[in-house]
Amino acid sequence: MTWLTPMTPTNHPNPRRRALLQAAGAAGLLSTMAEVRSAPAGLITRPIPHTGERLPAIGLGTYQVFDVSARQLPGSGLRDVLQRFVELGGKVVDSSPMYGHAEAAVGTLATALGARNALFLATKVWTSGRNEGIRQMEASARLLQSKVIDLMQVHNLLDLKTHLPVLRDWKKSGRIRYLGITHYHAGAHAELEQLVRTGDFDFVQVNYSLDEPEAEARLLPACADSGTATLINRPFSQAGLFGRVRGKPLPPWCADLDCSSWAQFFLKWIISHPAVTCAIPGTGRVQHIEDNMAACTGRLPDAAMRKRMAAYFSAL
Repeated sequence: MTWLTPMTPTNHPNPRRRALLQAAGAAGLLSTMAEVRSAPAGLITRPIPHTGERLPAIGLGTYQVFDVSARQLPGSGLRDVLQRFVELGGKVVDSSPMYGHAEAAVGTLATALGARNALFLATKVWTSGRNEGIRQMEASARLLQSKVIDLMQVHNLLDLKTHLPVLRDWKKSGRIRYLGITHYHAGAHAELEQLVRTGDFDFVQVNYSLDEPEAEARLLPACADSGTATLINRPFSQAGLFGRVRGKPLPPWCADLDCSSWAQFFLKWIISHPAVTCAIPGTGRVQHIEDNMAACTGRLPDAAMRKRMAAYFSAL
């Protein structure tokens, strides 16, 4: 069995550091967050095939959990969530205009924490028409408080032919760094496969989990063949995986994977697929960030162990 070098994650924030961050002003936050912009040693990262830039294999989704108004944001706990994510080496934060207040929440918090340079911000265009698409993408940049968006994706392939020339122009001019396409349903996998095989896209975002494994049949191999990076949405199948395992203990052989929770079990299975770049579970709780990011350290299953994990889950 092939293993990655283990790392002991920091499971609890340093109280002194937390107090400092809460008490500091904007200038102090900038200098404090600069200390954690390098990924911790041993963090599992994956290259973006088109450039070689490396990303941690676990990111952060913002659907529903970051849909918090400006008035509610100070008491939401999301500042601590994003801060802890960055402390643990997290980079990829994925959002969309369809996620309500999520883009504005991410932009406000990233700026307050001085964490923009630590993050890889991904969002989407989700509308029809060239002018409306441009308006929406410009609004996303304002809400995220970022002149450059790391990844702009055509959400659910909506009006792709119209948006693609604009995205190419924006990438050429430096307004976005990467372009991609997304979908959340296996019914779109055949179309996604055809598109990624053109080699025109830097990223594809797709659903993939132990409960929704369809992407591994053709789409993920197509991504590997074409050098397309992948973001994995619905890694917990909208929390459905946890319903399957509620009250059930982890199998004892999970210790061989440096795996101590069901969330880590599900995530390690996903990111051990060779075509997966980054899984993006959403959460609004610090303890879940720590649990999820722990899956980005230690040993990963090889092909035989992945089959064992899938068989075990199927039998529950």
